[in-house]
Amino acid sequence: MTTTREILKHHFRHFNARTLVDAAQAWVEHADRGGKMVLAMAGAMSTAELGVSLAKMIREEKVHAISCTGANLEEDIFNLVAHEEYVRIENWRNLSPADEAALRDRGLSRVTDTCIPEEAAMRRVENKLLALWKEAAARGEQKLPHEYVYELVRSGSLEESYQIDPARSWVVAAAEKNLPLFVPGWEDSTLGNFFASQVHQGEVPSSVVASGIAYMQRLIDWYRETSRSHPVGFFQIGGGIAGDFALCVVPLLKLDLGLKDTPFWAYYCQISDSTTSYGSYSGCTPNEKITWSKLDVNTPGFIIESDATIVAPLVFCYVLDSWLV
Repeated sequence: MTTTREILKHHFRHFNARTLVDAAQAWVEHADRGGKMVLAMAGAMSTAELGVSLAKMIREEKVHAISCTGANLEEDIFNLVAHEEYVRIENWRNLSPADEAALRDRGLSRVTDTCIPEEAAMRRVENKLLALWKEAAARGEQKLPHEYVYELVRSGSLEESYQIDPARSWVVAAAEKNLPLFVPGWEDSTLGNFFASQVHQGEVPSSVVASGIAYMQRLIDWYRETSRSHPVGFFQIGGGIAGDFALCVVPLLKLDLGLKDTPFWAYYCQISDSTTSYGSYSGCTPNEKITWSKLDVNTPGFIIESDATIVAPLVFCYVLDSWLV
């Protein structure tokens, strides 16, 4: 029987398609050497239901840590509890401002072709998290944002609201594995905004949720421990803080802490349809990352200039050698 890898190698021969195969094969070789992989996730990949494939990657231990935006952390959970109440927009490219206002007035927040229902998704999760924050405040505890989400998932209090198979939720898979998560800039998310509003109203103290600096401290410890015995790679979906935050741990260790023997990232791939320029994606290319002490001269580096909603699941299928159906 023809394997997934053989099919992709046969058809994906040139340009971005060839880069996809090369990057996926390099990931396989990295894993075969005992390498670990950090996945960075920007954009709206959770609302694009990347969990269908990413959850399997987590459970099969192909992904060992995730750096993501607060939006991706929460939107996987929103999809988990409100999927059937999402609204699909067929003609989203042709919406007028009046059309958008009508969606807003219905309590629908649009993400390209998909609208997240405020009451069914945001409100259903916010109130349960608020209870956890208040309990932590009463105990004088402080946790990172994702640790409260893990606690919520593990408590089972959301299960009666599940509208998809939890096997297709990457956050559920991550909670099962207690996967290290790093969520920089969590305040820039719906749940982060809600938390700020509750702090402002005096419902909870800001101290119950730890900051981005605490995430960096956690990342420092994780990278130092992991890289002692395993090469560590980096697979980046999109640009922005999710990627840049985590990548910076290596120059931080090397240059700021003076730990010169810190290994460079051992693999790097980015999927992005945004051209690197002054006014667009501001991150640097793999070659330029060498000058910032993130990658080394011999680090395998790839940029796949394409739509991550198409490319990422195909890379995952190649790594697992399965179509993930």
